[in-house]
Amino acid sequence: MQKFNLTLATLLLITILSFVTIPSSCQKLIPLPNFKQEWVQDYKPFRIAGNLYYVGSYDLCSYLITTSRGHILINTGLPGSDTMIRRHVEALGFKFSDIRILLTNQAHFDHVGAMAAIKKMTGASIMIDDKDAPVLADGGNSDYTMGGKGPIFQPVKVDRRLHDQDTVKLGEMRIVLLHHPGHTKGSCSFLFDVKDEARSYRVLIANMPTILEETKFPGMPSYPEVGKDYAYTLEAMKGLQFDIWVAAHANQFDLHKKHAPEDGYRPEAFSDRADYDLAISQLRDAYLKRINP
Repeated sequence: MQKFNLTLATLLLITILSFVTIPSSCQKLIPLPNFKQEWVQDYKPFRIAGNLYYVGSYDLCSYLITTSRGHILINTGLPGSDTMIRRHVEALGFKFSDIRILLTNQAHFDHVGAMAAIKKMTGASIMIDDKDAPVLADGGNSDYTMGGKGPIFQPVKVDRRLHDQDTVKLGEMRIVLLHHPGHTKGSCSFLFDVKDEARSYRVLIANMPTILEETKFPGMPSYPEVGKDYAYTLEAMKGLQFDIWVAAHANQFDLHKKHAPEDGYRPEAFSDRADYDLAISQLRDAYLKRINP
């Protein structure tokens, strides 16, 4: 048993290092501000609805949207996650090199850490909310809560800056960006339609407005309008209309209660409106407690 535990611990260490080690040819990065094992724990990729697929880890969600003109990848996980995401894309029967556009819900290291690597591997265009573009360009050094100590992830140039209600087009897909600032200055959600053999679905990939401990209300020197932005986002997200919804973290929409690795194709598992409304209500309560302690 002792030998088994030692072997397991060694394998876990190798797995973790594979996600956080940066090649020497790249810019030196500061250590990750925090790390959770479930962020790199593998999870079997699956079809969510129509041409929307899950290709992320156990908790960090990456989404593949396929089209006749190439594919769109939303979120890339931690630095080093490109290896896992590529394996997942190929396991589903798609070519990793066919990724044409890279999007993200937010420019935090756990969602854009592999953005530079995947862009280099595929030549995809990076499109990001305008307010998060500077953070992506300096590797997180200008992030309003985690920045100031150097790059956390490999900096990468943005090809197109997006604004609220902008549309990203590829093949038959039309994806609308919804500016939902607060968690980062350029946090955003995505709204679009997918279709399977039976019907079409209005999909929301939500950036849930969680509040970091370091965030100060009503504002802070690095983000004076943070309080107003949270209030705006919480109100805007209440009125969104969709058929199914997912989020940037698996625990934010109870992925593992709704889908097990052995489950088949069940889009309806992600159609729980009451679950979404409750999550937004709880986040609003947390915000109100922070501004009225």
